[in-house]
Amino acid sequence: MTDTAAPSTFRLGSELPVRRLGYGTVHLTGRGAWGPRGSDSNATAVLRRAVELGVTLVDTADNYGPGMAEERVAAALHPYAEDLVVATKGGVVRTSAEAWHVAGRPEQLRAMCEASLRRLRVERIDLYQLHRLDPDVAMAEQLGALAELRDAGKVRHVGLDSVTAEQLRAALDLDIVPIVSVQNRYNVLDRVSEPLLELCEERGIAFLPWFPLGNGTLPDNPVCAEIAKAHGATPSQIALAWLLHHSPVLCPTPGTGSVAHLEENLAAAGVRLTADDLARLDALTDRR
Repeated sequence: MTDTAAPSTFRLGSELPVRRLGYGTVHLTGRGAWGPRGSDSNATAVLRRAVELGVTLVDTADNYGPGMAEERVAAALHPYAEDLVVATKGGVVRTSAEAWHVAGRPEQLRAMCEASLRRLRVERIDLYQLHRLDPDVAMAEQLGALAELRDAGKVRHVGLDSVTAEQLRAALDLDIVPIVSVQNRYNVLDRVSEPLLELCEERGIAFLPWFPLGNGTLPDNPVCAEIAKAHGATPSQIALAWLLHHSPVLCPTPGTGSVAHLEENLAAAGVRLTADDLARLDALTDRR
């Protein structure tokens, strides 16, 4: 059986290189991404260790905390390394751990972006993603606001979160602003978004899967566990390695508030799965 190597980098918008295995900041905040989780010093240690280990894509959002995750990123990493891409999101307002309110009016998106710029201490956000499409606001208006932010030099690249393939195609057909990334739930056991992934592959768009480890459920899968044992790895590492092998546009950003867990996750980039491993993992589709 031949080991296969996955490409380690992806170019956002065909020009901004990132290492495909990044780091997500949601676990630097509390349950429901509300309030703090752990100390500021621990958050700083995790973020700095991620960069030390070669992470060049840090994914956050204005409503994690809310505001806290972006502030912790800036406190730990600003001034940012030249090759570090900090991606954030706007378009959702939080009022509690359980309450998420979509807010896609142009004036709301502009205000959210300005607030993120201040918290991240930057003049331009590398990747600004619309956290949710607002069903009460025309898509053209929402994309138009993002285009204005890009034209004003406040945003370098634009992405979308939690969209269908049909919605992404509609956004691309409108041709108001280039879309360089999407974020959707996706992992080795949950591939509802496979049609979206296929469209991303066609168009060269990055796909940042959230819940890449099934929100902690994948280590219990016996196939992942069996393959992990053969590689001297953990089931979580196998699940992340599968994502890196499955498609060159997949850029997982698993989150954690633990340095040890971070190191384990990032070591998945060195796992080389065999063709037989990949076939067995591919066959897990939609099994719960």
